[in-house]
Amino acid sequence: MHHRTWSTAHPQRQVRIVVGAVVVLAMAAAVVYGFLATRSNAPGRPASVTATAMAHPPTPVTVTTPTVPAATELAPIAGTADPVAFATAVARALFDWETTGPHPLADHKGRLLAIADPNGVESPGLVADLGAYLPSAQAWDFLTEYDTRQWIEITDAAVPGQWPAVVAAAGDALAPGTTAVTVTGVRHRAGLWEGREVTERFDVAFTAVAVCGPTYPQCYLLRLSRLDEPLR
Repeated sequence: MHHRTWSTAHPQRQVRIVVGAVVVLAMAAAVVYGFLATRSNAPGRPASVTATAMAHPPTPVTVTTPTVPAATELAPIAGTADPVAFATAVARALFDWETTGPHPLADHKGRLLAIADPNGVESPGLVADLGAYLPSAQAWDFLTEYDTRQWIEITDAAVPGQWPAVVAAAGDALAPGTTAVTVTGVRHRAGLWEGREVTERFDVAFTAVAVCGPTYPQCYLLRLSRLDEPLR
């Protein structure tokens, strides 16, 4: 098997966000809102069994089935008002995962949706974006067979030079505090193939568009560019 088969495809006024691809410096890209998704986990209740000893007088003995501790939850993305720090955290959440670890694919996607814009105007946009970064369920199962894990080594994160032109062209359509950050780095993948560890490296770049203050006290994720097609 060739190892590259591991790669996977991929507010008093109402806030309106515009996103898309920059045509050139004078043209605006559009940015669409994502949505806030939450998960709840109900803890299980321990079961009990009561037995009576055979001796006289009878002595009740209670046997309690021990509860199995829940798996450690995937750490949420820390809140921040700094768009660059926020985009860096988003990058790690997008690229750092382990198929044989304690967290399923849904947990990785859920923690990214949890930082989507609370306005929830355009849910499908961000969901579709995530589908191009995270493996599909089928790909995740396939990668699990090879104990695949992935992580990103970030080399740079900054507001792209094209962004001021996007803001100027968009005018009032962008909510205050909407910012784009382009992240570049190296994506690493490792796994087992015929009993030995194999690794690969890929240069990656993408742009995360977030809305921060003064619209919100912290940053929220709006959209992601196509992988390797960032604003520059």
